[in-house]
Amino acid sequence: MPFQPHHDGSELYVPEQEPSLGQTVDVFVRVPAGADVRQVHVRTTGDGEPRFAEAVVDRTAGGEVWWRAAVQVRNPVSNYRFLLTGARDRRWLNAAGLVDHDVPDHGDFRLVSYDPPPAWARDAVVYQIFPDRFARSAAADGRPLPDWAIPCDWDTPVIGRGPETPRQFYGGDLDGVTERLDHLARLGVNTVYLTPIFPARSNHRYDAASFDAVDPLLGGDAALVRLADAVRARGWRLLGDITSNHTGDAHEWFTAASSDVRAAERELYYFDQVTGDYESWNGVKSLPKLNWGSAELRRRFATADDALLRRWLRPPYGLDGWRVDVANMTGRRGADAYTHEVAALLRRVVAQTRADGLLMAEHGHDHTGDLDRDGWHGTMNYVGFTDPVWSWLRHGDQPLPNFLGTPGGVARRDADAVLATMNSYRSLVSWRSYVHSWQLLGSHDSARIRTVVGDAARHEVAAGLLATMPGIPMIFAGDELGLTGDNGEGSRTPMPWHRPERWDAGTFATYRALIALRHAEPALRRGGLRWLYVDADTLVFLREAPTGSVLVLARRAAGAPVRLTGLPGGGNVYGGAPALRPDADGACTLPGDGPTFQVWRL
Repeated sequence: MPFQPHHDGSELYVPEQEPSLGQTVDVFVRVPAGADVRQVHVRTTGDGEPRFAEAVVDRTAGGEVWWRAAVQVRNPVSNYRFLLTGARDRRWLNAAGLVDHDVPDHGDFRLVSYDPPPAWARDAVVYQIFPDRFARSAAADGRPLPDWAIPCDWDTPVIGRGPETPRQFYGGDLDGVTERLDHLARLGVNTVYLTPIFPARSNHRYDAASFDAVDPLLGGDAALVRLADAVRARGWRLLGDITSNHTGDAHEWFTAASSDVRAAERELYYFDQVTGDYESWNGVKSLPKLNWGSAELRRRFATADDALLRRWLRPPYGLDGWRVDVANMTGRRGADAYTHEVAALLRRVVAQTRADGLLMAEHGHDHTGDLDRDGWHGTMNYVGFTDPVWSWLRHGDQPLPNFLGTPGGVARRDADAVLATMNSYRSLVSWRSYVHSWQLLGSHDSARIRTVVGDAARHEVAAGLLATMPGIPMIFAGDELGLTGDNGEGSRTPMPWHRPERWDAGTFATYRALIALRHAEPALRRGGLRWLYVDADTLVFLREAPTGSVLVLARRAAGAPVRLTGLPGGGNVYGGAPALRPDADGACTLPGDGPTFQVWRL
């Protein structure tokens, strides 16, 4: 994979990252000096009509020619691509790469003029906490248990499948989280994301019984204030989790709606007028689906001054934004298609309430049609990051269920297929949406990464990709300790604070070092992405920014050393490999041992 003409939408190639509607911005394409490219045009589709403008040579540096072209941000989302003309052929360069045939516009680069996501998000490292299983304060011992709960000691094994799974109650609470923030500080994270904290009839609390108060089992509203104050005192951010697709069947809205056909709350859900039955999430009757065709729902949920979306963003709680559960299904039901309208509404309300609020969507499948629409700032990138990393690094022959429920479990794929998957999803959204999405190795809804990869060495490779690829890293609490679990519920393991023998100290040190590296290297937070080499067991890429570049090598197994030409050399900043120095032929040699993860500052 020699150096190719390149553009990715990052700051190095589009210096204006927050363009306004109507503005004309410069875009650059980078072409190796020896490539067969004599002329470059940029193709835009303003108002739906293709137009071409000739690019000019801006400069020649480091054996590469930088071509510059002007693109007008004619529409809120403005597409562009490059036509490269040589002596022998003409090729397109779009977000999917170089092609020698005509391709549709949906793979073009995109300039987005909607208000940008909050500036702090690009520097975030997110730590996901499932409150019932994270930490238990002394106050938890005096709280009466609800009738649905099966009380468990902190060492009680988690039941990963069965009717008892959502009823196991370990008693973790928000004051417990506050007491353990020093652990997060040692790790190096700076953003805390809590799964739901509202009253419910399960340990996961995605079946909210109210949105008006924090669950007393978690310490109530006052405990959230204490946690928010402690998080802010460290200069960090705190995110909540909201269910926009459904409530629980014990929710006050639903109990009113189901008990009286004339109730105002009836329109908030989907009831069959003949049978009285109701729509629910995936047929789970404890999760009745919300009807976003209802103006009253929009008022209660979002637009009213005291709406739930606003209330928790304001003092004294001051959440910094929301992760939106099942965003992919929100507003979708048969002929009803309110998803994009609802996403834009929620974003507008969040921005009105606090200008720097983040709105992150959950998608467990293809998210590409739901981004770049003035709605969700980004998504949880399961399909474009989690699944391909799993399929490349999975270890052993033990069947492992795939997060998406694909028959046959997690596939085993080589790096070329992994790269193709990542590029397929990345190329269908703007650079802005891609880098503001959460990259994750797992969550409370999936198997643990340690179970997927099987050992600490491959776990390090996975964590290395998490820390160095574009996007916002999200870590599920306990992954940094090497905890295991083969499905979502089974992965919700209580943090073994009192069992240090269950901590993998080496894995914790790995996460800590990688997070520190990300904080230290601007290219890992602001840089573009340029793939240099791939074979079955190896991935090599550059993260390039105006401030400098880093080279990343990820290997799942040992193989032949990799020789790359055109690199300036540089010192190793992670992994312990020797410095890169070009030989007499101008080639740098990357080590062939593995599994390994190495980073050099060029």
